[in-house]
Amino acid sequence: MKFATQLIHGGPAVDPEYGSLCHPLYHSSTFAQQSMDHFGRFDYARSGNPTREALEEAIASLEGGSTGLAFASGMAAISSTFLLFSPGDHLVVCEDVYGGTFRALSTLFARWGLTVTFVDATDISAIGAAILPHTKAIYLETPSNPLIKITDLRQAAALAKRHGLLTIVDNTFMTPYLQRPLELGCDIVLHSGTKFLNGHSDVVCGFAVTADPEVGKRLQFIQNAFGAVLGPQDSWLVLRGLKTLKVRMEQSQSAAGQIVQWLESQQCVTKVYYPGLPSHPGFQVHREQASGAGAVLSFELESYILTKRLLEGVKLCAFAVSLGGVESILSYPARMSHASMPAEEREARGIKDTLVRLSVGLEDPADLMADLDRVLNG
Repeated sequence: MKFATQLIHGGPAVDPEYGSLCHPLYHSSTFAQQSMDHFGRFDYARSGNPTREALEEAIASLEGGSTGLAFASGMAAISSTFLLFSPGDHLVVCEDVYGGTFRALSTLFARWGLTVTFVDATDISAIGAAILPHTKAIYLETPSNPLIKITDLRQAAALAKRHGLLTIVDNTFMTPYLQRPLELGCDIVLHSGTKFLNGHSDVVCGFAVTADPEVGKRLQFIQNAFGAVLGPQDSWLVLRGLKTLKVRMEQSQSAAGQIVQWLESQQCVTKVYYPGLPSHPGFQVHREQASGAGAVLSFELESYILTKRLLEGVKLCAFAVSLGGVESILSYPARMSHASMPAEEREARGIKDTLVRLSVGLEDPADLMADLDRVLNG
């Protein structure tokens, strides 16, 4: 099936008992058993729930993986994946990684004994140079958050395989509609499903999808043992949101392209980060591994005063944390997504105090540009 058809028909079948087109919502925390010797498919909701399982199967199918797991947040999915490793293990991580991931690695897992080397992952030789005898995985975001850097996933995965490492990719910005890292040779795909997968700013959730069933079993054990699972109500809402993923992404991506062109023509905008721009350093690599540029972009303004005026003055873009909703969201990485990263670390990575990130929603792009123009040039 094509992707749009798979979104509608590739998930749970029509309810055979009543013909419901929506998968039933099972709120039960526990399930009655008929035999002491043979328990049923479900026993306790932390270990499995029919509604959550339907969502997990849908996500695994969309990413082309063997095992899909739904977590209570994107960070729960990321942190649970880090629990695959042991104290003394080493990871190579892209340098402008999401601030929450940086915080978990530099505090919680550092105290636990997991070591990390941050590198410019756009340079495959830099990734290779950072690999040590005790390295176990390469962790990537592409496009990265918030500087929209592009990593060549085929090359990174091939490098990892030569060294016997796992390749883990946060695919939140692209979604499986635009990019499928497992098909490029990667091993684990992560998502903050709060964003585009759910798409309506009303659920916090995360996902992990594995290519190898054995890795999936290990991560499934961690999910059950650690317990940061997604509840049935939220699972049902994400199942509903997934059905419109393709049309939402196409509309938002189209609008983002128009807004990027407008931003590039503004004198007060000093730089625009978007993988759909031919001037973007990762433009060609991105074209070869993804089918679109997505709906998230970042741009720098000429002054901090103008940046503050924009964030506090826009009407149609919500000035808020997060992205990927039906409404456009304008974020300030220095005090939002990367607030947990020390100022000197942000500066070293190029995350300036004049940088803003825009997730384009489903509003008419002409209205969004008029709103931005009113503040920037009014």
